[in-house]
Amino acid sequence: MKQSDFKQHLDGIHDIADRLARPVKIMEVCGTHTVAVCRSGLRSLLPSSLKLLSGPGCPVCVTPAEYIDRAILLSRRPEVLLATFGDLMRVPGFSLGTLEKERASGARVRVVYSVSDALALADERKSAKVIFLAVGFETTAPGIAWAVKTAAERGMKNFAILSALKTMPNAMEALLQSGGVQIDGFICPGHVSTIIGSRPYEFICRKYCRPCVVAGFEPADVVAAIAMLLGQIEEGKCEVQNQYLRAVSAGGNPKAGLLLEEIFEPADAEWRGLGVVPQSGLRLRDKYKNYDAFSLYPDIKAPAGAEVSGCLCGEVLRGRIAPPECKLFGKKCTPTTPVGACMVSGEGACAAYYRYAPLAEAGGGDESPSFFKRR
Repeated sequence: MKQSDFKQHLDGIHDIADRLARPVKIMEVCGTHTVAVCRSGLRSLLPSSLKLLSGPGCPVCVTPAEYIDRAILLSRRPEVLLATFGDLMRVPGFSLGTLEKERASGARVRVVYSVSDALALADERKSAKVIFLAVGFETTAPGIAWAVKTAAERGMKNFAILSALKTMPNAMEALLQSGGVQIDGFICPGHVSTIIGSRPYEFICRKYCRPCVVAGFEPADVVAAIAMLLGQIEEGKCEVQNQYLRAVSAGGNPKAGLLLEEIFEPADAEWRGLGVVPQSGLRLRDKYKNYDAFSLYPDIKAPAGAEVSGCLCGEVLRGRIAPPECKLFGKKCTPTTPVGACMVSGEGACAAYYRYAPLAEAGGGDESPSFFKRR
């Protein structure tokens, strides 16, 4: 996008905001969008009546603490070798600590860059039961489906996944149903949409009359998406528009969709901050139960627990508060000493706000929190 186009969209945003003459709240669902907004200081360029909310689009952040505790318990089994993405290592469970601490105590936990690395690890370590911690949205799910199918075709007996895979559209509906926060429109996740396309968001428009725009990840993409959303709001429209035409189609990736349908089926899923969201998870079909760690280790039960007192990660994920409104933010909870998952992941809203401090919270009509004034 040319600089003149960026300015034109930005001017249009201010013009529409002036005509609307009311507060407007738009949620960027995806964690990568949140990082882009914070890093670019985009909020400082927006009108005071327009506020951007961060949503539940960080897969590590929405993974429940119970899942982490179950993974830790699995890592204590002598035959198990856990394979995981690095972000999960420091996410705290309810009461058992973190995978990082467990590894320091001798558990076999290996950080991998992709599920194919985990599959290769199972090929190399045939005496171990390699369990991949399958965390993510529709973006990573096709690769995990491929790994399970490949393991089945090869007759591998020592590979399995512990699935916490989730799908985004139903979570967006859960946000609207839960209330407690005004959401006038959604910036839909670009990565997810390359897989599922733009059509799956149409029910949000029909059922809840909220406009949706699929957007790319450059600041210029986000500005264009905001302008498109405000245009719909001003005209009273509720449609799905696609700003990210260079990567997203209406129908998405049909091969990936067919693979997901073959390997997984929808299931209710627990989201940190949202609770159980019906049909928002992906579990392995019965044909592939031999690769489901939940089925293979039914005796692994996480102890009951509660979130750390004072941690408002769930409120952040619902868009009800901005990270600096949590009393632990920047004090007890920092990227080096994270209390909640939103400060652990590179895509977490708390981590993004902390890293890009003054730029992250500027604009949007709110006075800068005292945390930023001290820095």
